[in-house]
Amino acid sequence: MDISVETTVHATLGAVWAAYNDPRDIVHWNAASDDWHTTKSTVELRPGGKFCSRMEAKDGSFGFDFEGTYTNVVPNRLIEYTFGDRKARITFSNTPAGVSVRVSFDSERTHPVEQQRDGWQAILHRFKQYVEAKV
Repeated sequence: MDISVETTVHATLGAVWAAYNDPRDIVHWNAASDDWHTTKSTVELRPGGKFCSRMEAKDGSFGFDFEGTYTNVVPNRLIEYTFGDRKARITFSNTPAGVSVRVSFDSERTHPVEQQRDGWQAILHRFKQYVEAKV
């Protein structure tokens, strides 16, 4: 099942693209809640390039690497990647209200669809807040 989340960021397309893909920025926004954080991020933004974000509970009780391989990159427009046997697609587009960022991804079977959607939407909301505060 495909799940989608979306937000509109009040910033330039260049600022949104940069913050989404720069490891120095990713560590500031990539968490679904205040009790989690990304401690390290690497990005090789090109088809065949790898990415990895180390996500950890702040109390040290759990952590995991969210990692994958880019399959398609169109600067300032599109990112597609695989992570495990799943796929994701991120689109960036200018709108009158700002930059629309839409993330679509294959669901997994371990957690309910609503929980997955809520978690990814929370991360995207934190991204929006981070970028708007930065510009």
